[in-house]
Amino acid sequence: MALPDKDAQAAIAVTRFGLGARPGELEKAKADPRGWLKEQITASGAEQPNPPLPGSAERISAYREYQQDRRAQQQMRAEMESQSQDPQAVQLARLVQAGGLQEELVGKARIAANTQAPFRERWALFFANHFTVSATKGQVVPAVGPFEREAIRPHVFGKFGTMLAASSSHPGMLIYLDQVQSVGPGSLAAQRRRRDAGLNENLAREILELHTVGVGGGYSQADVTEFARAMTGFSVGGPQDGPAQAGKFVFRRQAHEPGPRTIMGKRYADEGSGTVLAILNDLTAHPATAKHLARKIACHFVADNPPPALVAKLESAFTGSGGQLDAVARTLIDADEAWEAAPAKFKTPYELVISGHRALGVAPMRPQQIAQPLNTLGQPAFRAPSPKGWPEEAAAWAAPDAIVKRLAWSEDFAAQVSNGPRPPLQVAKDALGSRLRPETASAIIGAESRTEALTILFMSPEFQRR
Repeated sequence: MALPDKDAQAAIAVTRFGLGARPGELEKAKADPRGWLKEQITASGAEQPNPPLPGSAERISAYREYQQDRRAQQQMRAEMESQSQDPQAVQLARLVQAGGLQEELVGKARIAANTQAPFRERWALFFANHFTVSATKGQVVPAVGPFEREAIRPHVFGKFGTMLAASSSHPGMLIYLDQVQSVGPGSLAAQRRRRDAGLNENLAREILELHTVGVGGGYSQADVTEFARAMTGFSVGGPQDGPAQAGKFVFRRQAHEPGPRTIMGKRYADEGSGTVLAILNDLTAHPATAKHLARKIACHFVADNPPPALVAKLESAFTGSGGQLDAVARTLIDADEAWEAAPAKFKTPYELVISGHRALGVAPMRPQQIAQPLNTLGQPAFRAPSPKGWPEEAAAWAAPDAIVKRLAWSEDFAAQVSNGPRPPLQVAKDALGSRLRPETASAIIGAESRTEALTILFMSPEFQRR
């Protein structure tokens, strides 16, 4: 297939592979678009917030301390509401339990808005969504930000199996999918008739269905149950475990279902947590995992219905490298099928808001600058609707009412940044390069105000798509 010219390739590199161009970024990418992307692949993984944020153990311990005083907090809120005090004060009281989500959101959004390695950040965001942990349960809130920082970002260009093991044993995932409640029916804990004794299959099922082999990957309900039995004992340390283990992964032998397990035709000896690691290693190497992950990557970066040839190349790279994600990333960049000129992906709300900030060369400073538009546009931060994560398909984000909300955000954001130094047409050229259509440029030139001109840019088809 014929590739677009260098100007078009640069625009594709910063929008489809990246997060939208910052001022001057198109020129940096233009000399060697593929080389510019490959330079962002680093063994150290994705960027972390600066200054560093507290880890999961610290967040969870702080949240538990809050829970101990929860009754007093509830009483305080009730009194404030009954006295009709300032709604902002009431909201502040309700956010006591937020577990640092606001600073997590600002830290993450500032990375996305400021980074000079936007492909690396998009790659990290893809895997954070693949291994979704959502703050839809109160007890998950303190761990959701640290989960991404600890289990995902360090491993995005390493071995997929390492990330899989890190995510499957992280306190955030264990709490989110109720693994901490899973007790083997034949375990010592069950024999002692603990009230919470019972097998929970949530994590085992999602590892198979979402994280590795996928639906149709060859597993059965019996495999889910056996895997769940193998995972019993995976838990999170509490106060009874001492300060060194509080809020961290622990393996509770007394809750573990004893005996060997057979999963997808292979028998595993009972080696406690080692059994789970062996199962995860085999799932990583399973051909269905390569196929499942390859298609998801192609769907995220290129098109809702990606070219089969691209999926095949990614699948081969995953299998041939033993699950090395840097090899998969390089294959994606090298694949001509990923460089089709026409933009086929519709931006999610997060991508839209971040690309708007990048186009203006600004970054959010306060939580509400990013949280409020995401709530309005239907993608509240850290609150994916299910373990499947946020949808990729345009149909999920391009309904008529959603477009109206995007227009309202565009007008509001354009008004906030109306005092910038660059003329709106220059902003558009710096953001879109050769993708800027003549009719959009003409509309920007003919706008009656800077706010109107920027609104036209943000709502243009070429800005809404990547």
